Amino acid sequence: MPQPDHICAYPVPDPATLDNDLQAVFGKCVEKLGLVPNVLSTYSMRPNRLRNFMAMYNEIMFSDSGLSKLEREMVAVVVSSANRCYYCLVAHGQAVRNLSGDPQLGEMMVMNYRVAPLDARQRAMLDFAWKLTTTPSDVVEADRQQLHAVGFSVEDVFDLSETVAFYNFSNRVAIALDMMPNAEYHGMNRGDAQPATGDKQPVTGLARSPE
Repeated sequence: MPQPDHICAYPVPDPATLDNDLQAVFGKCVEKLGLVPNVLSTYSMRPNRLRNFMAMYNEIMFSDSGLSKLEREMVAVVVSSANRCYYCLVAHGQAVRNLSGDPQLGEMMVMNYRVAPLDARQRAMLDFAWKLTTTPSDVVEADRQQLHAVGFSVEDVFDLSETVAFYNFSNRVAIALDMMPNAEYHGMNRGDAQPATGDKQPVTGLARSPE
């Protein structure tokens, strides 16, 4: 049974009516990904918000960090699992499958990251992401020290915290507006996948595919 056949709960603008810079972004998405992520189409209802969203996404997901791009995608999935955000689970689950070359890892992140054979650093990272999402007022100095104990720098803890916060934000927007993931994501990277040859890159300096 297919998912609901809409981008979000409200009509979205015709891409041909958008400003030239946004049309260029959408064109790059089609060229590189074969699709325009539905989150971009939804955000196009507010063009300046779309630009700001893409800039924030790029900074969090593609800037230099002690967190790898795969780890940041893993955080996105775990946060989305805690929030039961269908859009982000599908879209970022696909990103984990792609970057890791491991379809099972993507499924474990979606369903229950605790069953995954993670190293101590990744487990501490995802435990922190889960706690900051589900019981944020319970986060204390001991939680930060646990991250430092497995090798996270002060800057890494900042980056991790901001990534968790960003996906809590984007989950809530996606849920509130009933965003549907692009159907293509469901079938991607499901077979005998191989690790990606390189980290994903942003499109035109604005956004790769901010799900």
